[in-house]
Amino acid sequence: MLVVKKFGGTSVANKERIFNVARRCIEDYKKGNDVVVVLSAMGKYTDELIEMAQDIAPRPPKREMDMLFTIGEQMSVALMAMALNSLGVPAISLNAFQVTMHTTSAYGNARLKRIDTDRLNRELEDGKIVVVTGFQGINKYDDYTTLGRGGSDTTAVALAAALRADACEIYTDVDGVYTADPRLVPTAKKLKEITYEEMLDLSTLGAGVLHNRSVEMAKKYGVTLVVRSSMNEVEGTVVKEDVEVERMLVSGVALDKKADRIAVIGLKDEPGIAFKVFDCLAKKNINVDVILQSIGREGTKDISFTIDDGDIEEAMAVLKANKARLSFQRLECETKIAKLSIVGAGMMSNPGVAAKMFETLYNANININMISTSEIRITVLIQESDGERAIQAVHDAFGLAE
Repeated sequence: MLVVKKFGGTSVANKERIFNVARRCIEDYKKGNDVVVVLSAMGKYTDELIEMAQDIAPRPPKREMDMLFTIGEQMSVALMAMALNSLGVPAISLNAFQVTMHTTSAYGNARLKRIDTDRLNRELEDGKIVVVTGFQGINKYDDYTTLGRGGSDTTAVALAAALRADACEIYTDVDGVYTADPRLVPTAKKLKEITYEEMLDLSTLGAGVLHNRSVEMAKKYGVTLVVRSSMNEVEGTVVKEDVEVERMLVSGVALDKKADRIAVIGLKDEPGIAFKVFDCLAKKNINVDVILQSIGREGTKDISFTIDDGDIEEAMAVLKANKARLSFQRLECETKIAKLSIVGAGMMSNPGVAAKMFETLYNANININMISTSEIRITVLIQESDGERAIQAVHDAFGLAE
């Protein structure tokens, strides 16, 4: 049996926790399993690297940031291999070059293309625990790339798929997937299992338990995930195609405070104008989420959309640089907003879910700025200051409390 285990930064934040993880990996190894371990950087080390970079240059080149970021994971895997060896179990650490993990060339937000498994298989056949850097890859220029914050989850799922692993376990600082962030909603309850589609929406919309690309990849390759805590032996949450329990109306509520809104005002009301706006952003690898287009009036229309707050400066600069091509009157930017979302496969067969959510926000005197929906999701844009009050109210209204 081959097991891929991924541990986040808090799980390897210090010597004690590194040895705790090492012992958990050895438990599987001594059962006769092949073990591949994927690690993030220790604790808040990535944040420290960002501070160092910004102290040197307020807007450092993305290529150089990726070069810097890879230090964190390489430190983690080397120390973990040392810990495993000191406990009497043969282990080896490998980085993205040594594996090799091929990615696209988008620095800071690359996508995995393929993984060479020859070296991994050789080391496993030699009876070693293989400890691999998460979050990083190599592009066609032989430069380091990173997969975006939380990308170690994606590394683990990709390795599980490439190696045809029997299990992929994601260890974090919580016991599993909850109906809401337990730090914001103390009454949130842990889910026994959840579908890929529901988990993908929750991850994309602000639930920080799993990286959304890892869920996307797990669904594509049929990799069953288990999310559990590295601090205890409690059973976690299984993420898979179908769930056996009766589906709840709403599986979870997510709040994303890292969203900014841009409004492009006074665009020409003609075919192709929306394409031109979003083509400019796509060429800079800027992802867009909630989109609202106004009804045309007097030959013009407005388009509003949300993006990650880390992309706001670049997005505004790109749009301003293309003002002649787009022919808009002005740009507006709002940063003090949040996205509140409810997600649940049960919503497909139950009318009135949106009305209940909107009524709850109305009763809490919370104004809605924008609305976006899918078959299993409703997302609203609200003021950031209302975020925590809103997620608690909606969570309670749908009976999700423990």
